Amino acid sequence: MEPIIEIKNLSKVFGSGENQVAALHNVSLAVRPGEIFGIIGLSGAGKSTLVRCINLLERPTDGQVLFHGQDLRNLKDKPLRQQRRKISMIFQSFNLLEQRTALDNICFPLELVGVSKKDARKRAMELLEIVGLPDKANAYPVQLSGGQKQRIAIARALASDPEVLLCDEATSALDPTTTDSILKLLQKINREQGITVIIITHQMSVIEQICHRVAILDAGQVAEVGDVEKVFANPQSKAGQRLVSPDMGLPYTPEDGPIARIAFGGNASEEPIIASLTMDLGIKVSIMGADTRNVDGKAFGTMLISLPEDPETKKAVMDYLNNHPGVSAEEVQ
Repeated sequence: MEPIIEIKNLSKVFGSGENQVAALHNVSLAVRPGEIFGIIGLSGAGKSTLVRCINLLERPTDGQVLFHGQDLRNLKDKPLRQQRRKISMIFQSFNLLEQRTALDNICFPLELVGVSKKDARKRAMELLEIVGLPDKANAYPVQLSGGQKQRIAIARALASDPEVLLCDEATSALDPTTTDSILKLLQKINREQGITVIIITHQMSVIEQICHRVAILDAGQVAEVGDVEKVFANPQSKAGQRLVSPDMGLPYTPEDGPIARIAFGGNASEEPIIASLTMDLGIKVSIMGADTRNVDGKAFGTMLISLPEDPETKKAVMDYLNNHPGVSAEEVQ
């Protein structure tokens, strides 16, 4: 399947000379049509800069941003504005116009492109139904809760009939219950309207709940990318390990001896693997840290264990673990 959005070797530098800061370096990603794609990283990783480069709110210093194979950087102002209508965006701060009602906020982007007032209001009411707030048409932003404001912002973003919806930390200002309802709304929009959703977040729970694939950003670069289940079950990068299981990313000291990281998923995460290893091999190991999480109804986990010093005994432990269905183990020290 051809990607709907493809980023190739993208870099973004702010400032010049001694004040130059490289926010993104050689980033390459491909987003498939109709998927919910997550981009996650710690603060300062470059997430928000990247999402703004996708619709050229920020102009990349180098690289390409392809939409249906067309490089947006090569477009003049008018054709770029036309393409931007197909790539809508919602923000953490909602960005609603305080002097306009909810209905008028949704009408605003339609008015800008010359849609008649009657048709704009009709479309806005349809969108209020989609986001579950038809009774808030005449309410002003100050009269709405945070979750309601975000629903209006989503409706406004849908007014231009976009193919892609960019969500920049769209739930980070909301409480957990409201976050859950907004994520379910985004899932519904993705499922029923076929709109591709790109979610920028620092919240692992958001990625776990709705994303199909995820890219992990670290210091302005892509650390790894893949299906959420695979990345969460067995992150390959240090950045991925820190995000998926924070304790797993801690530095080890030589005094800790040999250490293995075990990744397990599905039914394997519910089995007493270490207890079975001890009983079957008669070898005792110490658990140094463990973490489990739920991804799309399936349990995944990561564990650090100490390994025996003896090479043959250590090999027996690693072979036992790697021959267990649903389990992978690697020596990390």
